[in-house]
Amino acid sequence: MNRRSLAAIAGIGELKPERRTFGATTLELIAETVRLAVEDAGLEKDDIDGLLVGPQVGETPQHVPATVTEYLGIAPRMSNVVDLGGASGAGMVWRAAAAIQMGMCDAVVCVLANHREEQLPRSPNRNPIREFDVPFGASGANISYALPMQRHMAEYGSTPEQFASIAAWARQNAQLNPNAIFYGKPATVEDVLASPIITSPLHLYEIVMPVAGGEAVVVVSPERARTLKHAPVHLLGAGEKLTHRAISQAPSLTSGPLKFAMAQAMAQAGVTVDQMSLLSFYDCYTVMVAMTIEDAGLCEPGQFGNWLSERNLSHRGDFPLNTHGGQLGFGQPDLAGGMTHIVEAVRQLRHEAIGRQIENARLSLITGNGATISEAVALVLGADE
Repeated sequence: MNRRSLAAIAGIGELKPERRTFGATTLELIAETVRLAVEDAGLEKDDIDGLLVGPQVGETPQHVPATVTEYLGIAPRMSNVVDLGGASGAGMVWRAAAAIQMGMCDAVVCVLANHREEQLPRSPNRNPIREFDVPFGASGANISYALPMQRHMAEYGSTPEQFASIAAWARQNAQLNPNAIFYGKPATVEDVLASPIITSPLHLYEIVMPVAGGEAVVVVSPERARTLKHAPVHLLGAGEKLTHRAISQAPSLTSGPLKFAMAQAMAQAGVTVDQMSLLSFYDCYTVMVAMTIEDAGLCEPGQFGNWLSERNLSHRGDFPLNTHGGQLGFGQPDLAGGMTHIVEAVRQLRHEAIGRQIENARLSLITGNGATISEAVALVLGADE
């Protein structure tokens, strides 16, 4: 073969078509189809490190890759929903090839399935979040993030003051961003601790403020970027990992899949965390930042509080963190909240962050987090040398 092969289809799985299914869920059909394809390829389940699925999974309206990941018992390094109607299957194949070429993963399973039944009850024993979480009150984000925070305090002796300092820094950085929802409204550690307990041990000011808004970026080739208006900001590395959806199914309550995603992104970029000009860490809750600091290797597990006490997280500091205020200071415009971290990194690397510019900013580590510390993506962005 003279032409370069971009990828190859090594296994197939197919279920016999039926007019209707009885007592089977979409998750069950997905699992059976995946089993057949993996077996046909001569692989084991643990060899699968990439997942592409369709959006129609009747057992969940959102967090589809995490739900399928959990059900299959795999831990992909790349995942996504492909929603292209009848072209979804073909679209999955090239996305899988692209992910493999980028080094994100080695073996991607692409699966589409659909059950047909007039009335399918959403049975809790077919979705762990409805069996082990919701019946005991763990039905929302606040309680789900309070559990890791409580576990961290119990295991390592971390204190409310240490977690509160993360929110205080976010508010302080937001004072230099006129677009931030809390611009003009700083908060000290004492203010954070004086705010109401929402779900013990989480205080109100340790939780993002939902806001309306929007964020966008345009991605082009490096060659074309150099012909456009601004100095290019390059994607140098990426990492991804999923481990669960329901917090009850998390492998750990004090460390998450971002540990792997960040390590992979930095390894691809050939950099270390100490080289970063900006840490742009997803911060839906203070505990998320605490865990990310530790998982990034900035300090030993359980030591984020001591690490923070010796750091200046402003744009003039030794480890600038979320210079736009983060979501805790800027606000969270729903799913666009994670994009605010990317937009701020681009501003800093272009040297366009007026009033809060990091001197000679060259590299940024950005993290994204979905569900409850379960869907993890990390990027390394860099400016031209």
